[in-house]
Amino acid sequence: MDAPFELDTSHVRLGDRPLIVCDVDDVVLHFFEPFLVFLDSEGHEFLPRSFRLTGNVISKASGEALEEKEVRRLIDAFFEAQEHWQVPFDRVVDTLGGFSKEADIVFLTAMPPQFWTQRRRLLDRLGLAYPLLASLQPKGPIVQALHGNRTLPAAFVDDMAHNLHSVRDHVASCLLINLKPDSIVHRMAPAAAADIPQANDWAQAAPLIHAHIAG
Repeated sequence: MDAPFELDTSHVRLGDRPLIVCDVDDVVLHFFEPFLVFLDSEGHEFLPRSFRLTGNVISKASGEALEEKEVRRLIDAFFEAQEHWQVPFDRVVDTLGGFSKEADIVFLTAMPPQFWTQRRRLLDRLGLAYPLLASLQPKGPIVQALHGNRTLPAAFVDDMAHNLHSVRDHVASCLLINLKPDSIVHRMAPAAAADIPQANDWAQAAPLIHAHIAG
């Protein structure tokens, strides 16, 4: 795994304006719904028994749960082919396009870095040509390294509580938004802290971000 401070951030050039850092999977691009379709195409299914993939991805032929190594292989295969499966969230292209006029936007995706090129092509094709960082390390130190000691407003949008809590621990003044789809896996996910605003979509998230960076 790559360490946060070993990330290549040379292509991220922030101006003298607010910063918006966005997760990608199930925030900008749908992940879980297309992943379920992908699993079906591979002869498997997901049984919603707990908040984890290992142990809940089942072979339709044998009825047995797949081992962790095979689940990881499927996830990697999905990321390899993501350009054929993943689609953007409603309003995300226009919403981020509007924010880009007054803030810098950076995508921070919890994805194996070897699939950066595929994701870069997909985002560019969708008109989401903002800098992209891919890392499996905690997101708080990465956002802290990006934002530094700047006094400008910063916002962080993610669907997972541990990422939001990590950023809260490292960038105290950052606006946190828990944006997540209403999926079976997200319903079982650990809850974010009660003081972190939740949004079901970008129509709900956008006013929160606008108020923060405008202020």
